[in-house]
Amino acid sequence: MQKGKKVYHLSHTDLDGYSCQLITKRCFKHIAFYNSDYGKEINERITQIFERIEFEKYEENLVLITDVNLTPDQAKFLLKNVQECDLKVELLLLDHHKTGQESANKYDWYHLDVKRCATKITYDYFLNEGFDISDMKTYVDVVNAIDIWLDDSEYFELGKVCMRLVSNSREINRMLFSGQNSEYIFHLLEGAQRYFDEENPHIVLDDNVHSLKKSFFKKEEDNTLENLVSHFVVDMLARNAASMTVYYHDKKGLLTYSIGNVSIIGNDFLVKNPEFDFFININGRGNVGLRANNNCDVSALSKSVFNGGGHANASGGRFEGFRDSFIYKDIKEQVQDKLTIGENS
Repeated sequence: MQKGKKVYHLSHTDLDGYSCQLITKRCFKHIAFYNSDYGKEINERITQIFERIEFEKYEENLVLITDVNLTPDQAKFLLKNVQECDLKVELLLLDHHKTGQESANKYDWYHLDVKRCATKITYDYFLNEGFDISDMKTYVDVVNAIDIWLDDSEYFELGKVCMRLVSNSREINRMLFSGQNSEYIFHLLEGAQRYFDEENPHIVLDDNVHSLKKSFFKKEEDNTLENLVSHFVVDMLARNAASMTVYYHDKKGLLTYSIGNVSIIGNDFLVKNPEFDFFININGRGNVGLRANNNCDVSALSKSVFNGGGHANASGGRFEGFRDSFIYKDIKEQVQDKLTIGENS
């Protein structure tokens, strides 16, 4: 058993959610970040958290949830996981959505305040706990101004830019590479604060968004943002290729989910990893994109398996009956089963 305390922080996928984590990143040495939209994804992330708690086995564990409200059924599901865990687990939920009132009325670990954004609630809570984060006050006020729409605040316009900074930063797929996605968002939000003391900071920050993004991906040589992102993602795919490999007949492919820029990333990956014959990407609606580099006729594959077609090196189709999931393993199992059935049809 590992000594000390580990924090598992689940938060929302917007500016307010990531900003809560930016605060706790300052507070705790041992912390893991998870993000979720509403609905059934929350339960999936709770399951992931407790699987990790059981695996890592810290003496004490804090499951912290911010900017996400729990329905009564979700709260029961969370408590069920706590009860079934053999380790010490503390719960703390800090939120501002009034839709969580029923759960908040029932549990003392559920703290609800509809007058402040979750970032401000989180900041005030841990500041009162004695953590040295007072230098984040301006940043917290910026997030609060936009999240609860204080349009008369001096920070409102700056908050709008920060909000867009998060919502438009889809360069790293959250499902495939959640850790790197969080690092990227934190990099952008920490970098944004360097412009807060400028005259007209919202304009200056807006002018520098592109360079902020490039600064995360650039290593040595400069390039366009698209190419820098492609190099970064291809490197991540190559590191995780063993767990992302699918097969069609004697052809070896790599499966991604909603990766974006399939042509650039798919072709880049295949050139740098010639042991793979094709690249396949599927999105939540079951739309499939296929790329090859002269080692596989993906138009024939697409026609046979996905009722699609196109060119030998670039084709598309649709996976009818595809069940979207928040877990990559579930998606891979479906796609591999479909490819296997296609082999035998």
